Amino acid sequence: MTASSTDALPAEVEDFLLWLQVERGRRPATLAAYRRDLRAHADWLRERHLSVTDVAEADLVAYLRDRQAAGLARASVTRAMVSVRSLYRFLAAEGARSDDPSRDVELPKVPRGLPKALSEAEVASLLAAVEGDEPAARRDRALLELLYGTGARISELVGLSLGDVDLAEGMARVLGKGNKERLVPLGRYAREALVAWLDPGGRGCMEPERWGRRDDSEAVFLNRRGGRLSRQGGWGIVKKYGATVGLGARLSPHTLRHCCATHMLEHGADIRTVQELLGHASITTTLVYTRVSREQLSAAY
Repeated sequence: MTASSTDALPAEVEDFLLWLQVERGRRPATLAAYRRDLRAHADWLRERHLSVTDVAEADLVAYLRDRQAAGLARASVTRAMVSVRSLYRFLAAEGARSDDPSRDVELPKVPRGLPKALSEAEVASLLAAVEGDEPAARRDRALLELLYGTGARISELVGLSLGDVDLAEGMARVLGKGNKERLVPLGRYAREALVAWLDPGGRGCMEPERWGRRDDSEAVFLNRRGGRLSRQGGWGIVKKYGATVGLGARLSPHTLRHCCATHMLEHGADIRTVQELLGHASITTTLVYTRVSREQLSAAY
């Protein structure tokens, strides 16, 4: 068998991945994860002379058992099977199959761990760790204040363009998962930090003589080379100050998202309000983020 025939994914799988990209707006990292899972599945089928159009429910159960026997973590097996199930649901909906063989295949249950939010004092010490007034310090302070003050994801903040921010109204438009837009309010501290960063003495000092890409010129957050700050760059900023105040592995950009939601609820915010702020489609997702009690959930409903 040639390398090309081994490496190539079935046309039905490529159609599904294209649909995820174009119709569902999935991010490159998500698409890459789907591709890895479906390549493993396609290889397994090829070894057994099966195809995605003739595989049966019993074959998918056998595939699930094979993944488990390989010693993969339960979460990894479940994620892989979710990708497989999504593929067959798509094929059935598009008429490439007359049925969905994955419909009744039960997935392993994965315990959902609750995130551990930092205390308000710990967050305060983190925000106070950014010292000085030079451009990089202004940027870092604005990024940390927005992560905590808006509950936005790091990918949403580094994706912000200047036209997405309305300082007069104190609002920002972020693009979340599935290309869904939402408006988030800028609290006083986040707004003040953002104003200082967008001042000529902040972002203006990081602007290059010539922009590498047009998209860079519109970016709210810039790296030291004058390009749009990447997600990895944002992570690095958070980890840098986390190490300074001794938070270490306890801190990530997502931790500040958890903290924003949890602290809002502790101060009396409505669960539905927090759900809207975080951009969660389901309130149950908000509960996982915030350790909300069943009594509070019942009251919200």
